[in-house]
Amino acid sequence: MSEKDTGFTTQAGPRATGEAPHIGVGMLGYAFMGKAHSNAYKTLPYIMYPPVAIPDLVAIAGRDEEACAEAARRYGYRKFYTSWRDMLEDDEIQLFDNGGPNNVHAEPSILAAQAGKHVLCEKPLGRTAEEAKEMWDAVEKAGVKHMVAYNYRFVPAIRQIRKLIEDGALGQIYHWRAVYLQEWIMPHFNVPMIWRLDEEAAGSGALGDLGAHIIDLAHYLVGGIKSIKAYAKTFITERPIPGTDEMGHVGVDDAFVAACEFENGALGTFEATRFAGGRKNYNMFEINAEKASVRFNLERLNEFEIFWNTSEPKETRGWSNVMVTEGYHPWIEHWWPSGHIIGWEHTFVHEINHLLDAIVNDKPVGPHGATFEDGYRANVITDAVLESARTGRQVDIKY
Repeated sequence: MSEKDTGFTTQAGPRATGEAPHIGVGMLGYAFMGKAHSNAYKTLPYIMYPPVAIPDLVAIAGRDEEACAEAARRYGYRKFYTSWRDMLEDDEIQLFDNGGPNNVHAEPSILAAQAGKHVLCEKPLGRTAEEAKEMWDAVEKAGVKHMVAYNYRFVPAIRQIRKLIEDGALGQIYHWRAVYLQEWIMPHFNVPMIWRLDEEAAGSGALGDLGAHIIDLAHYLVGGIKSIKAYAKTFITERPIPGTDEMGHVGVDDAFVAACEFENGALGTFEATRFAGGRKNYNMFEINAEKASVRFNLERLNEFEIFWNTSEPKETRGWSNVMVTEGYHPWIEHWWPSGHIIGWEHTFVHEINHLLDAIVNDKPVGPHGATFEDGYRANVITDAVLESARTGRQVDIKY
């Protein structure tokens, strides 16, 4: 759709004429991701200005009627449904946002695509690669736009690192090492059985919850993975079932470590755990390459570190800290004056704006947005990690 088609034109500076097209949104889930995505939809029109589209919060769906009604009031959705199937029949919805648990990623997303709705789905795309492949096939067949919510692709510092790689500034990549560490299910927190610890609901544990993020970033920044060797461990195998005197079996991993070879010859390592005391949301990666090394820490998401291997004079050579807060850095022009940092929640604004632009202007979601193909590729790796951990053997990757 062109500017002429929409009647919406941009001028130099923060001005707009005409009306931006409206996109009706239907949200599945009202908890963590429902809150994060809803915040982005409400923020986007006046921050990403002039807006490429106006998200209309049409409906939200969840199983608990009272909680769903309260979420609709809180977030500003016009109506709510206790059945996602009923919500998908709502003709006012053009974009289905699936923020539900992993076991309700596949069927609702597939049926939404078959109903002609564009789909944004939380990660991991599927519980298995087979499930993710069915989802990818469905959206491709339906011809709708599709994106997996790997929001860390939309951190300005990470996008700036991607640009350095694209421009050849780093040269040949030799190493990728990444960790994603949290602590919240350690014994002293007394976490009971929840869906994230249930194999049927979640598919995997720290692997799909945290590891999928760093696997996707490895694909995005370094490239395809050729082979992998991994270990996985469940430290607490039983947890109390809320409201009962019974114990539930924890069928997912609490932690994993893996080593891989990339298709381009680089070597990589991955580690994710929810048993790292003192770590709240520590997502860190480092890339060592021919001309430079770069290091990023999500807990300091407005910056990255870089070491230039051949910079002179050698007496002052060392790691430099780059603050990604200038107006020429990705997305920063939409926010605050230089040096005023942004936060984790703003990655969702960038992510959803990217998808709306793809919908309204018929642009490709990739390579910067994670398509359902990218989601499938991440699931192939998570499956390979579990297979390698189970068999003790290296797994050669076939997408």
